[in-house]
Amino acid sequence: MSGAVDREAVKAYLLGLQDRICSELEQADGSGRFRRDGWRRAEGGGGESRVLRDGALLEQGGVNFSHVMGERMPPSATQHRPELAGASFEAMGLSLVLHPRNPYVPTTHMNVRFFVADPPGGDAVWWFGGGFDLTPCYPFDEDVLAWHRNARAACPDAATYAAHKKWCDEYFYLRHRGETRGVGGLFFDDLNAWGFDPCFAYQRSVGDAFLRGYLPIVGRRRSMPFGERERQFQLYRRGRYVEFNLVYDRGTLFGLQSGGRTESILMSLPPLVRWEYDWHPEPGSPEARLYADFLRPRDWLNELADPR
Repeated sequence: MSGAVDREAVKAYLLGLQDRICSELEQADGSGRFRRDGWRRAEGGGGESRVLRDGALLEQGGVNFSHVMGERMPPSATQHRPELAGASFEAMGLSLVLHPRNPYVPTTHMNVRFFVADPPGGDAVWWFGGGFDLTPCYPFDEDVLAWHRNARAACPDAATYAAHKKWCDEYFYLRHRGETRGVGGLFFDDLNAWGFDPCFAYQRSVGDAFLRGYLPIVGRRRSMPFGERERQFQLYRRGRYVEFNLVYDRGTLFGLQSGGRTESILMSLPPLVRWEYDWHPEPGSPEARLYADFLRPRDWLNELADPR
């Protein structure tokens, strides 16, 4: 293993990343400002939630930092590591979800986290996790290609990109709908095999890459005109976001099971959403193209690249 585990360095990075992202998002929004809510957890730790509502760009966005500890790991954290059941733990992370006002601007999510478990009578076990993904209602090929080129640039090599892109496709998949949540990005968990320093460097690379990938898409799409049809489709597709977060998302389950702040955990849910019974898009419509061409795993870098 390369490098000693430095929990304080990880925490300092996550807090700095929260400040940088919130500052850049406020600049991009133009009118909205983040409300800050500090909170404490009775069992140990706390965090700060920052939420922007009713902005020019963002209908709602949240950028949350948490640092919690406890005497016993919650079930969601030991599902893939049963040998750590009963261990005390320390977890810290930064998680954000942005729900834009314009349906042509994609919803997006990013999370970077660090976990340490201290089993009784054993050595501490640590790992990193995180990633980012993009959930458009009206996707554009150039945006998806640029998003994945940015994701590839955040990775140390092509093999890491391929593995963590595949993991993202598989994780953000709604099995009951038979579709991916969006066009993917990166997802990784249980990362410690490289040693602390390289793993921490990768986490920083992913965290730092997020806005470099997202803000150019915002710039291209935020001023596109839209009407009631696009707005209603946006609200309908937000329903898929709610379904995933409440049924599958490990972070939501961990937060609720570990006694985190409920308002902060459920900040990821959109402010407005709708469901419609047995709805199907009109054949040949832009809405139908989302389902036909984008809500499945694809090799975006090669399939969308300019053949010239």
